[in-house]
Formats: sequence, C-alpha cells, structure tokens
Amino acid sequence: MKQQAYTFSYEIYSGVEELTKADADLLLKAREVTENAYAPYSNFKVSAVALLNNGNILTGTNQENASYPVTICAERVLLSAISSVYGNEPINTLAVSYSSKNSNKPISPCGMCRQMLAEYEERTNQPIRIILSGMKGEVYIINSVTDLLPLTFSGTALK
Repeated sequence: MKQQAYTFSYEIYSGVEELTKADADLLLKAREVTENAYAPYSNFKVSAVALLNNGNILTGTNQENASYPVTICAERVLLSAISSVYGNEPINTLAVSYSSKNSNKPISPCGMCRQMLAEYEERTNQPIRIILSGMKGEVYIINSVTDLLPLTFSGTALK
C-alpha cells in the first residue's frame, strides 16, 4: 500500500484593509454586487466578480428558483457570462462574497462550481487566483481554484 497526502497553502487576511488596492477593489465590488442576487427563498445572496486578463471585470450572482434544482450559483452565472462575451478569456482573479445573517466568514464555492472553475482553468491554461470572503471579517486568497478540488475530474479522463 502507498499513502499520499494532499495539502495546499493559502493566505489569510484579517480584513479587506490588509489587501492590495486591486484585491480590495475586487472584493468590495463582490460585496456590493451581492445585492443583485435573486435569493427570495434562502436569503443567501452570493456574488462572484472576475478580473479578466484583458482588464475587464464581469460579475455574476446566484439566481434561485422555487424549483431548487433550477437554481444557478454565482460562479456558474459568471463563467457563462465570460464565455458568452469573451470566449476563452482567462480569469486573472476571482472574488467571491455573500450576504446572509452571518456573513463574517469566508465562503467557498460548492463542489459543482469548483468543477466548473477547475475546467475553466484547464481550458484557458491559467490558474485562477481566488479571493474568498463574507461581507466582513477574514479574507482567504488561494493561488489556484484547483487547490480546492483535489483529484479533479477533467476532460483528459474522457480521452
């Protein structure tokens, strides 16, 4: 038997005031955009904001539906918008935030969104730096979204 371990490192900041101006601006935009989310059932509003390599910034928010499986997460809304408007333009940095009763801890993408983000990294051949936060409190910065999804399933498995 052989045993493997998986670890990754990430940065933890006590708040937005410790970030670089560019990271703080992106995170503050994500916090602001949570108000555009459509979350009448859960009141759990999520936003994702991407700084693309071409310098453009796009946003996405979660869109709920009374039929919960129809709900779309903010990260997948954002990836669809980027692909629709800019094709395969790489994402430099992605900021994810949320608003709810207790939004003072960083939020992390769900498994489905991790898979979508990992495949976007693969297809653009560039890691996506990700900033995770709530409306206040600690901020995590991770250098690649694939760090969040060990043993990623990818298109190479289908070949």
